[in-house]
Amino acid sequence: MATIEVLLPIKNALPFLPESIESIRTQTFGDWRLLILDHGSTDGSADVAWKYAEKDKRIVVHVNPDASGLGGLLNFGLGKADGRFVVRQDGDDISFPGRFQTVVDVFSSEPDLIVMGGEASVIDAAGRGIGYIEYPGPHAAIVAASFFYNPVAHPTVAINLSRISHIGEDLYGKDILKVLPPDKSMKISSLAEDYFLFGQLALLGPCRNVKVPLIKYRWHDQGVSVSKRAAQIKCALDISRFLAMSFGAMKGTSVFDPAPFCSHADNAFDCGLSDYSSEFDRMAQSLEQGLGWSSELARELAFRRVLAKRNPAVMTARYASFAFKNGRRAKEYHVVRNWLGRFVTDKNVSRVEGGVAPWR
Repeated sequence: MATIEVLLPIKNALPFLPESIESIRTQTFGDWRLLILDHGSTDGSADVAWKYAEKDKRIVVHVNPDASGLGGLLNFGLGKADGRFVVRQDGDDISFPGRFQTVVDVFSSEPDLIVMGGEASVIDAAGRGIGYIEYPGPHAAIVAASFFYNPVAHPTVAINLSRISHIGEDLYGKDILKVLPPDKSMKISSLAEDYFLFGQLALLGPCRNVKVPLIKYRWHDQGVSVSKRAAQIKCALDISRFLAMSFGAMKGTSVFDPAPFCSHADNAFDCGLSDYSSEFDRMAQSLEQGLGWSSELARELAFRRVLAKRNPAVMTARYASFAFKNGRRAKEYHVVRNWLGRFVTDKNVSRVEGGVAPWR
């Protein structure tokens, strides 16, 4: 049994796959096993994977073209894994050499931790650096943010399986909280399966992101976040609402609709109103009651309050005051900018059918 089990799902991952595999083979921590999960590639990716398996016995290839989406493929991989920690990587991303050592060090120092992730340098198809993705660090910040966007980068994630063994092998795509009636529950197989899982795990136990880059995240036109962006955003919004309902049931607090305050893919969400102050007050009361006060929650709510008033002058003034007191983060700035610039281009504004959900 290896200390680290790596799940690397692929479907037509060329030409990036060799570099991705090599980044695992050159890790400074060597007690790992790589499970390459082929979802029916037709571009020769599977052949590349088999060649690596022949020369490195730590690499195992499993072919499952019939798996139900990425979530089903990852559940299949979890069924094959027997390591202490499961690490995720995509076939077009690159792990920094010390990533696995960081995983072992963090879980050793925090044995109760369920999930750890980290930050990412962003590269283009040619491997050129084009940006950096920052994520909230401590658990209080992650759970506060989880109602509004996915605060964990899936390809950076490591999971401590011993802390969630009671859930079973199938982690992706299902309601693991089980606090809602069947007609309010969710089940998904693709698109935002990572947000669905880690949003729920954040409500169950400690998670955190290390404030260092663990991978080079490749941004290109064939990525799901680009090719299926609209469908992914809609699915993510449904998950935000599911998490809010589940939170209310778990904590005995008022259920709120997070939709007007969400920022999936840096989008602003339009539920048809110009003033969401009452919705914000309801949400803030529920989160403060259910989570308890923390500086991380206070900061998250302070930014969501910026989005409560959609008058351009008011929003601009509120954001300026917020950024002065709390610091400027790119994702938050982009959301405000996208709303204020919606008359120039509305491609980063999502209109919510039905408006604010009338939950009471």
